[in-house]
Amino acid sequence: MKVGFIGLGHMGGPMCRNIIKGGHEVLVHDLSDAAVRACVAVGGTAGGSVANIAGQVEVVMTSLPMPRDVEAVALGPDGIGEHAKPGTIYVDLSTNSPAVMKKIAARLADKDIVTLDGPVSGGVVGAEKATIAIMVGGDKGAFDTCMPIFQSFGKTIVHTGELGTGCIAKLVNNMIAFTNMVAGAEGLMMGVAAGIDPVILNEIVRNSSGNSMGYRGVAKSALERDFEPAFTVDLAYKDLRLALELADDLNMPLMLGPQVHNIMRMARGKDQGGENVTAILKVYEAAMGQQVGPAGKNSKKNSE
Repeated sequence: MKVGFIGLGHMGGPMCRNIIKGGHEVLVHDLSDAAVRACVAVGGTAGGSVANIAGQVEVVMTSLPMPRDVEAVALGPDGIGEHAKPGTIYVDLSTNSPAVMKKIAARLADKDIVTLDGPVSGGVVGAEKATIAIMVGGDKGAFDTCMPIFQSFGKTIVHTGELGTGCIAKLVNNMIAFTNMVAGAEGLMMGVAAGIDPVILNEIVRNSSGNSMGYRGVAKSALERDFEPAFTVDLAYKDLRLALELADDLNMPLMLGPQVHNIMRMARGKDQGGENVTAILKVYEAAMGQQVGPAGKNSKKNSE
């Protein structure tokens, strides 16, 4: 199948390379020449522009940071809507607003372009290993058509229902994950402040009822002091903001999500927005004037 892939960042790059390795003909585009070259190196073709790609492929996919980026690529001048052929399937793999996806789908439907929302979960490691979950909302026939592509870069592939439900599932998942992450950071900081060796505490929690993927991510960053970005605080902040907006639309009270968003806001206020989302731990370290780390390496200084 001939595929266009736009957005070759931390997640998009490895997903695209797995599609290429899966035997599909893939035209690629990104603002980073290095990202394009990495995909060309495994058999992809540099597409040159969104417009050029959209006019040549059966399926066009995007993996972009913000809803406004997706909307610009889908509906803007020289975008997918202006150049894709009738019958083209458009799949957005980004974490997006269901309202934005419905707006895009309505506009593209006028040009006989079918839209699917297909956000993914599993992190960079999952994207590299082709083990991510893909949650896809929209036309079932289009979903079935795209299944061979999805199978080349994902493991758990679920049709969630009508358009927008993929986005909803992803926002719910991420809100739960971020809440677990903050709970993990809070617990680790409390334990260390009270005098327990964080290595011992981590061994207990990861083998007890407090364990979760979110907790493990924070603990790994804490013990290795590694906050290099894979999924940044800024992106997590955006995802959680979209979840809070969805709750507003539903008139639903949220008790935990807004507090987690505030923790992220504090991290961004300390110029940690570009660090990995696990850097939310540093909000607690700054408050306590103490660093969570391996036994013998705890620092009584403000970790910033």
